Amino acid sequence: MTMTRVLGAALLALGLAAGPAAADSTPSPSASDDGGVPTRAGTSFRTATEIEQGGRATASGSTGDYLYWSFPADAEQRPTVAATVKLPETHGTQTWQIDVYDGLRRRQSCQYGAATRTAGQGTSSVELACVLRTVRAWSEPWANDPLPGTYYVRLTVVDLAASDLGQPVSTEIRVDSKDIGGAAAVDGSLAKPLVPGIAVKSEADDDGSKPAVLSSIEPDDGWSSGWWSDRWVWTAVGGILAALAGIGGYALTRGSGRPSRVPPSA
Repeated sequence: MTMTRVLGAALLALGLAAGPAAADSTPSPSASDDGGVPTRAGTSFRTATEIEQGGRATASGSTGDYLYWSFPADAEQRPTVAATVKLPETHGTQTWQIDVYDGLRRRQSCQYGAATRTAGQGTSSVELACVLRTVRAWSEPWANDPLPGTYYVRLTVVDLAASDLGQPVSTEIRVDSKDIGGAAAVDGSLAKPLVPGIAVKSEADDDGSKPAVLSSIEPDDGWSSGWWSDRWVWTAVGGILAALAGIGGYALTRGSGRPSRVPPSA
């Protein structure tokens, strides 16, 4: 029994020592028992709580805190981020806002949705939403187009009375996406998705081990980076229809055969 305990303690210490080198002193997000829903939010980009697409997370905080979550988004997807903030019973007028950043930490504009809303006195909650532009598989370096990779959500209050600072609030975040398909396909793709740490490789990795990746979450079907879309299907169907139309047109204009010879008139 003693040997079993010693072995278990050694394995536990080994697992802790093998943790990501990029982790800091901020506690990692915890999950509740109801379906593994995260119940904490990060306080920075580095400690953002990871959420799967189609999932949700909850967190408790105080007015004035910056709350961070992250989620993956692939090419030809249109992500939607929705947040609910439950306010205390007594409070003054408050303005809340959600901001979404891509893997390069560039702020992405919302295509539509109320990303900033003001809650008046006596309001119990405030609803926020941000529908991003469709993620592109490739873009010009100078453009600010959303690209495949990790996206960050930041929720905070941007305007409130000094007396309301530090009051407890509870939040819920939900992330969904719509598959746009070949209508958003482009001729090109990224070599790697914009995932923090995916290109970081230390000298210790020369022995063939995988480099440390700060974000471990990815789409269920993996990163496609736009190599396949239903545009290929429609292109093939269009080519077949064009060939059939050409054959039919040739058959109609060719006639039934050589014209009959008409004897010359006397």
